[in-house]
Amino acid sequence: MSASTIARDSSIVMIRELRPTIRDPFTVIFSLVQPLILLALFGPLLKSVPGAGSGNVWNWFIPGVLVMIAIFGTSMTGSNLLAEMQQGSHERMLVTPLARSSLLIGRAVKEMIPLAAQAVIILAIGLPLGFGVDVGGAVVGIAILGIFGVGLGALSYSLALAVRQQDWVFWTVQQTLMFPLLILSGTMLPLDSAPGWMRALVNVNPLAYVVDAERSLFSGSFDLCIVGEGVIAAVAVAVVGLAVGIRGVGSAGRQ
Repeated sequence: MSASTIARDSSIVMIRELRPTIRDPFTVIFSLVQPLILLALFGPLLKSVPGAGSGNVWNWFIPGVLVMIAIFGTSMTGSNLLAEMQQGSHERMLVTPLARSSLLIGRAVKEMIPLAAQAVIILAIGLPLGFGVDVGGAVVGIAILGIFGVGLGALSYSLALAVRQQDWVFWTVQQTLMFPLLILSGTMLPLDSAPGWMRALVNVNPLAYVVDAERSLFSGSFDLCIVGEGVIAAVAVAVVGLAVGIRGVGSAGRQ
């Protein structure tokens, strides 16, 4: 199947998934409550934490907040799928001529659309606080985050398919993995002085490389090593996620 066909079908699925958000845009605003609380209550505390930025804590913290929004959004892709499977609408999608891969790509990309709107709001709030953003770097950073999000969304989709008879397993796995993934990426606290065993886990956490790349890009520092590692990590997660997800969709279609 050609790439143009997959792109067309993915856009169809994405538009379908976006319709509830368009009808109720307040859900996007409501999802900003937690990030705004972090900015207001957690951000100022970081000013006294060594390693949290070099003179401007907001340039260190706000890219991490954007990563958190993206990760929690895309990791919830499977929860929407679980609801559709319970309602029977997912089975109707499987009998359409849409490419199987588009079912998960479209869902994952859909989560990045609200992220873009939320990022604009977060950046607008951060500017008066002293957050300095490089527009070109921010665009590249959000693109890298989108690639990573597609892979994570595909893995979330696969997990929902695997545990569709026991949806509580999805929430257990999602919550168990997401928080260590975020903590070990340095989104909220610097990990320079972390114990050795924790640093070892950070070094194998792909999100940690994405977070470092986001901070570099948003500040306008196009460090080829840092950005390159972030791109490689994001692409690797996307490739693995799509491979696992497409296989899971194919297995579900044969059942």
